[in-house]
Amino acid sequence: MRILGIDPGYGITGFGLIESDRGQNRLLSCGAITTPAGMDFSARLEIIYEDMRKLLETAKPDAVAIEELFFGQNVTTGIGVAQSRGVILLAIRQAGLEVTSYKPMQVKLSLVGYGNATKHQMMDMTKRLLHLSAMPKPDDAADAIAIALCHARSHTSLLAKAEQRK
Repeated sequence: MRILGIDPGYGITGFGLIESDRGQNRLLSCGAITTPAGMDFSARLEIIYEDMRKLLETAKPDAVAIEELFFGQNVTTGIGVAQSRGVILLAIRQAGLEVTSYKPMQVKLSLVGYGNATKHQMMDMTKRLLHLSAMPKPDDAADAIAIALCHARSHTSLLAKAEQRK
């Protein structure tokens, strides 16, 4: 199964494409969709939407997983990220794909076994699970890979299989 993980943002949207087969995972590609800082915000959203459409066409994922938003201190930034996430979700649905959202704590729990894991712990476990010599850059791509791995682990869990039988 090819899983595309997405870490949404409006300056940088990270993506990571993995192949998961019977608990074995392999990184196929990763990177980021970027937009210039001074550009009109609606133009930035258009770039994200168009680049996401192209990515979905070329990556041909079987499943897409995206990080759910967490509003911390900076609500203004969160609103922009939410708008970016919206155009990403639109591109995914228009491509005829289902999307699953994961909270940051779910991703950490799935990979590290601890919902308050540090960024360093997450990157170390991602590296180990994929047998990588170094963590991919930028950090947004690394986060997207972790989201894809979370989906691979969730999708193959006994609970997920039981839900599919219903």
